[in-house]
Amino acid sequence: MQFRTKISILKSDNAIDYNSKIVSLGSCFAVNMAEKLDFFKFQNSCNPFGILFHPLAIEKLVEFAVSQKQFTEEDVFFHNERWHCFDAHSDLSDANKESLIANLTSIVKSTKLELQEATHIIITYGTSWIYRNITTNKIVANCHKVSQKQFSKEILSVEIIEKSMRNTIALIQKINPNVNFIFTVSPVRHLKDGFVENQRSKAHLITAIHKIINYQLSIINYFPSYEIMMDELRDYRFYTPDMIHPNQVAIDYIWLRFSETFISEESHSVMKEVETIQKGLKHRPFNPNSLSHQQFLVKLQDKMWALPKQFPQF
Repeated sequence: MQFRTKISILKSDNAIDYNSKIVSLGSCFAVNMAEKLDFFKFQNSCNPFGILFHPLAIEKLVEFAVSQKQFTEEDVFFHNERWHCFDAHSDLSDANKESLIANLTSIVKSTKLELQEATHIIITYGTSWIYRNITTNKIVANCHKVSQKQFSKEILSVEIIEKSMRNTIALIQKINPNVNFIFTVSPVRHLKDGFVENQRSKAHLITAIHKIINYQLSIINYFPSYEIMMDELRDYRFYTPDMIHPNQVAIDYIWLRFSETFISEESHSVMKEVETIQKGLKHRPFNPNSLSHQQFLVKLQDKMWALPKQFPQF
């Protein structure tokens, strides 16, 4: 007897392997998946400007990288004893203005190199809702806890999202014509926007993505992380106590579905070996001086030395 429905996902023709170079951009769920890629020792870079939730913020980061933007004092502002940039996450904020400006410029430079060398770009959109600075009329990536009175809230139309996606793809292809794209929509529920508003937001994102896929199917794939959470895992036990974010069980399951379809079968045996080593490194023995534990450490060390011979990037 089946107690749940399982989403059918086509295997990618351009699967990720241990020679792939991945750039992950987007919401906090992009970080969840990037942590899995890091755990299994794939070559992965994630969110150089910090977490970015909406398509226009991701497009702007890519534009900055491709054009090699030089940040100046006009791009930052002082608030709550720190300097911030409306185009970057607060994780990058700094007590020193010059340090922040230099860091932003450096990140943009390194991001272009990563985009040029990438074989796969994974983009996770979180929301269609955006905030516009009333004074400058510019859409921001992060409000940095500035008073909401200084912003107007809008929802991006399907047409604007589609245009932003096209721009993002074209900018990256300009410096890397052979890269593959994987788009997904974050399963995190943005309930501060409202229940109906969150569903509208996700629907706009999904519709825009599939309009793009219909035109450029060969280089663009869609991974249904949002649909897996809403359908296969349709139970509050798969959420953290805030009832908004997927918990570790859900993240592990969605990663499993991703690895089944977007990671090459040849890489799975290596992943098992890496997982064995990672678990071995976390092992805490009852008796660290025992003969059995010393033998365990020798075997673990042998495994750790063996993998880099096959994969130098390790």
